[in-house]
Amino acid sequence: MTTTTQTSSESDTADERVDAARPRPAWWVKLIAFGACLLTLWHVGASFLWIAPYSALREIPTQEVLAGYMLPMFGQSWSVFAPEPINGDYHFNVRAVIEKDGERIETGWVSATDVELSMIRYNLFPPRAGIQSSEVASGQMNAYNKLNEQQQAVVALDYTEDGWEEWMVRSFDELEGDNPSTAAYMAEEHLSTAYATQVAYAIWGADAVVEVQYRVSRQNVVPYAERNDPGAQRPDPTFSTTGWRLPIEEEGQSRENFANTFRSQFERTQK
Repeated sequence: MTTTTQTSSESDTADERVDAARPRPAWWVKLIAFGACLLTLWHVGASFLWIAPYSALREIPTQEVLAGYMLPMFGQSWSVFAPEPINGDYHFNVRAVIEKDGERIETGWVSATDVELSMIRYNLFPPRAGIQSSEVASGQMNAYNKLNEQQQAVVALDYTEDGWEEWMVRSFDELEGDNPSTAAYMAEEHLSTAYATQVAYAIWGADAVVEVQYRVSRQNVVPYAERNDPGAQRPDPTFSTTGWRLPIEEEGQSRENFANTFRSQFERTQK
């Protein structure tokens, strides 16, 4: 009995020695771990509020704070799931009128979407730049489809003089009837033209480009009911018809940075 008691006592003493010898985490390690836990809790909570249907809970951090954190890196939605999954592809094409040796030349169409998709195909770490044109195209076509036929005819005209955006707005205003969708469309028109301008500058050079034109298309996938039909074909693409535009740029844009990224990838796709 005495021997058993002594052995147990010796074991407890040895455990105490091990505990005493084990190094304690430094204060800065504890601080980093605490900060990481808080960041994880915030990210999980923000993602939940962003994905879930709108509720008053979103106003706790406020919608602006959520949007500032989630976009553009963590933006996500339920659009890949039922009841309305993504069922089509958007394409953004650009061409330009360039001046070469005193002569104006109209270039062929270039698919900005194909160039960007080549950045993310077979890439374990795809860059955000690989989906910009698809997002621009989606916004433009959705806004375009809300216009009536007369307004779409206005969009199809050429606007190649200074102040052309104001001219387009006045053209909308002169039409009979009030359609608030024109304001939303003008925002997408501005973004699309600015994006097309950067693509044109990257490919043909800012000094050469005189006018730009973009073309947005959407092509649906094979209908679900025909999924097992070996001869099924994708429906024909639909287009938003737009005319020529005078190039525009956003304040603070970097032609050089855009061109360095886009042109190098464009050249790879041409090999």
